[in-house]
Amino acid sequence: MGAATLSTGAHMVGRIRRWQQRHWAERSKAERVELQSMVTWHATVWTFPLTWLLFPLMSGVERRPVPMALGWLLAVVDLLQCVAAHRVLRPAVDHYLGRTELPSRAMRAPAILLGLALALTMALAAVGGTDPLGIRFMIGAVLVPFGLPYAFTVPVKVFLRRSAAFAALFTAAFAIGSPSGLGALATGAVIVFSAGFSVMAARCGAWTLSVVWEAERAREIEARLAVAEERLRFGRDLHDVLGRNLSVISLKSELAVQLARRGRPEAVEQMIEVQRIAQDSQREVREVVRGYREADLGVELAGAQGVLAAAGIDCEVRAEAVRLPAEVQSALGWVVREATTNVLRHGDAGRCTVALQVLEGHVVLTVENDGASGTPDGGGGSGLAGLRERLAVVDGTLETGTVGEDGFRLVAEVPLTGVSGVTR
Repeated sequence: MGAATLSTGAHMVGRIRRWQQRHWAERSKAERVELQSMVTWHATVWTFPLTWLLFPLMSGVERRPVPMALGWLLAVVDLLQCVAAHRVLRPAVDHYLGRTELPSRAMRAPAILLGLALALTMALAAVGGTDPLGIRFMIGAVLVPFGLPYAFTVPVKVFLRRSAAFAALFTAAFAIGSPSGLGALATGAVIVFSAGFSVMAARCGAWTLSVVWEAERAREIEARLAVAEERLRFGRDLHDVLGRNLSVISLKSELAVQLARRGRPEAVEQMIEVQRIAQDSQREVREVVRGYREADLGVELAGAQGVLAAAGIDCEVRAEAVRLPAEVQSALGWVVREATTNVLRHGDAGRCTVALQVLEGHVVLTVENDGASGTPDGGGGSGLAGLRERLAVVDGTLETGTVGEDGFRLVAEVPLTGVSGVTR
């Protein structure tokens, strides 16, 4: 029995981790913030009816037919309010973020349900079905499911102006049925609190969400600009290498054709020159491509520190002053680049440490960060597999694994035995 229970528990934990990796770890930071915000808003919509309405109904309503009927009818209407708010919340948020236009009828059903719920609340108060404090809680419970999604659809000033007008009218109407100065003041205070809570809960979270998405778009634009700039640089380099040589080849080929038609022996010399220029062009193109594909270790270390710092991650770089061969620098530079990408993409790191040192004829690069939400690339994706291929060219190895509860460590090791060009 105990073994079966442990097996079932382990199976559930595994399913939860897979769900987390699929629905959380694979999301971008902006998507995570949006998911968390949506869950919070949906939970808020349901929290107030479950606490401010159902508890007073269950404990404070008079055990008479009319109050009981009004109370349970109010509970049903309030739950329908929550369902309506649940359905309109996503379109309202998308409307605020400028993704889609909100249909004109979207808030019609929530408004009708709100009016019906307030009428039932006033009727329950009129028949003395419950105590005044419970009535005030019920008013707040029916206002929040409408106010929260409505706050996304109109400007803040409009929301506050309409809320103030509604508070004045409803408080006056409520005071007519129950002439009590303190009761009217309490009713107005509940309405003001509900409206203020709705607009604060909605607009503060939505503003943060819009800022996060704007930063996400800015990073995407910056990345595209960097790619475009690199393509322009590569195009300029190719043009500088090939433009002049191709022009010379074209002229000399044309001259060789003219000399050959005249039977002149100089045509062979011109073609030999064309062959030499073509071979030089091939060599220069290979050098350009090699420089384009190689990563400079020093540049990558500085870039990693700058990028992580810009993302709010405390990055410490410790590198020994050592001059490595070009092929080793290139391989380790790609390791730094991929590790930095993984830190940004696959977790919520707050700290990252990059260390480069030479130990017993080996150069060791270690990248360690906290806040790991899963193994980068799923433990064996194309990113880490590509790094292992690059390191294999210089007889290097790559090891990855978790450290502590939420840490992740990547260690690349390249032997320097028999490799020339290593100086301190």
